Amino acid sequence: MKKIIEMLNKIFGWGIYISLLAGGLAFFGFLVAIIMGGPDAGRLAVFIQKQYFPVVIRIATITIGVGLVGMYLGKEQALSLVTDKREAEEEMAKIKGKQIKC
Repeated sequence: MKKIIEMLNKIFGWGIYISLLAGGLAFFGFLVAIIMGGPDAGRLAVFIQKQYFPVVIRIATITIGVGLVGMYLGKEQALSLVTDKREAEEEMAKIKGKQIKC
């Protein structure tokens, strides 16, 4: 089970990375369209909106689903107060352990 969770987390990490890169490429595509101007720029912008964005959104959605399944199987509570409290307590223990008494 642990290997499956690790594999899902790797897929999630790479999927998010690819989604962010794809979003950046869309930004630069629109930037190029603005610089180009004219009817070709319009065609490029429409292509990005109508054909490129839906694919990127599907990839991101599937990636998020894989990440949620991985978190569910790993019994992680990434956005809960219990996890935040535990992390804060661990950090406080580290800070107290590093303090030098004079």
